[in-house]
Amino acid sequence: MKEKLRILIVDDDEVDRMAVCRVLTKAGVEMELSEVGDGKDAIALLSDTLYDCVFLDYRLPDQDGLSLLQNLRLNNIEVPVIVLTDQGDEQIAVELMKAGATDYISKSRLSSEILVKVLRNAIRVHRAEMQVALVNQQLRQSNELLIRQNQELEVQRQHIELQNLRLIEASHLKSQFLATISHELRTPMNAIIGFSQLLLRPKFSQLTHQQKDMLQRILNNAKHLLMLLNEVLDFSKLEAGRLDLKPQIFDLSKVVSATVEEMRSLAEEKNLSLLIQMDLQNSLVFNDPTRIRQILTNLLSNAIKFTESGAIKVEVKELPEIRVEIAVHDTGIGIARADLQKIFEPFRQVDQSITRKYPGTGLGLPIIKALVQMMDGNISVESQLGNYSVFRIQLPRQISSLSQQGSDGTSNFTHASARKHFWKQQAIPRFAQEGAHSQSRDS
Repeated sequence: MKEKLRILIVDDDEVDRMAVCRVLTKAGVEMELSEVGDGKDAIALLSDTLYDCVFLDYRLPDQDGLSLLQNLRLNNIEVPVIVLTDQGDEQIAVELMKAGATDYISKSRLSSEILVKVLRNAIRVHRAEMQVALVNQQLRQSNELLIRQNQELEVQRQHIELQNLRLIEASHLKSQFLATISHELRTPMNAIIGFSQLLLRPKFSQLTHQQKDMLQRILNNAKHLLMLLNEVLDFSKLEAGRLDLKPQIFDLSKVVSATVEEMRSLAEEKNLSLLIQMDLQNSLVFNDPTRIRQILTNLLSNAIKFTESGAIKVEVKELPEIRVEIAVHDTGIGIARADLQKIFEPFRQVDQSITRKYPGTGLGLPIIKALVQMMDGNISVESQLGNYSVFRIQLPRQISSLSQQGSDGTSNFTHASARKHFWKQQAIPRFAQEGAHSQSRDS
């Protein structure tokens, strides 16, 4: 052992102490040796000085080795202890090891080889125990730290959960407020529109051209404001889950044509061509015609608003698996690839500045997407910045069963019966007349 060890011998017999010292020296142990004759002096010395090992005689004048070991533990003194026993005290030595001694050796068997071996093992075991104790202490500290952090995280989680509940409540109150205020504003707005239309009738010809122009502006702005109010009201209903579809059998081609004709004057004001391309073998569908008209009107309004020259085309065609597609093509300003997903976010517009060229609430496309999803359909967009945009709506010919009763009080059973009647009396016979291809699509 090359390191210099600090060793304490606790024995009231000077001859025994000298024997241990002589054997250690003979074994070549580099050491700094201390000697005491009783337990009291041993405790005092060990309290002030750090030793690598203690050789302890079991029989001391003031106390036995067991009491001394207990005092060492009470004073939190950690040091390897090798008990020196007389012949026949092996059982006592075993009891001492149970009390905390590292090892024992009989005085009658003292030899350099045995003593060095026992000393080396005692120091190695003690250091290993200290390392384990240190690791355990670090683990305890880490565990305590984790417990505190978990407690803090739990407090934060509860705080976030409370904040989320408050946000949900605030969002609900906001939706209720929007629905209420939109509904309340629609009544006077409808009155303004009605009286403006009444005043513009030919029998009020006494109005001057300037008065008619001003009245027309009032009417146009009132209609625009009513459209914005309707968007806010629909959006608040969608958020609250109170917007229901009212499905019925109708002619899709007629609804599309009528909607396009209603929007034609807006297109002509900008010298835009407005075209329709129909490719339907059977134009009957089971859906909500009012919401289909709303979707198409919104898409056409956007197309006209964002197109300065060229044409707008509405294309309606058959799709496999008993589905139809409504596509609106324009030659407008287009949408950047990075903005294609943003346009479906509520209140989101590509140009968010207050000086933007194209006004609006930013609710049109989110409402369309929500309505299309309610119809078990999907919406997609293709666009090239500065060249064109194409919005495609793909819908089933018949929408699935509603999860709630319609807002008009019509039950799900009524809707299901109407669809069954539609497919038996209208769709299937018509497809059968058009050939085997149509039959396979409806089977």
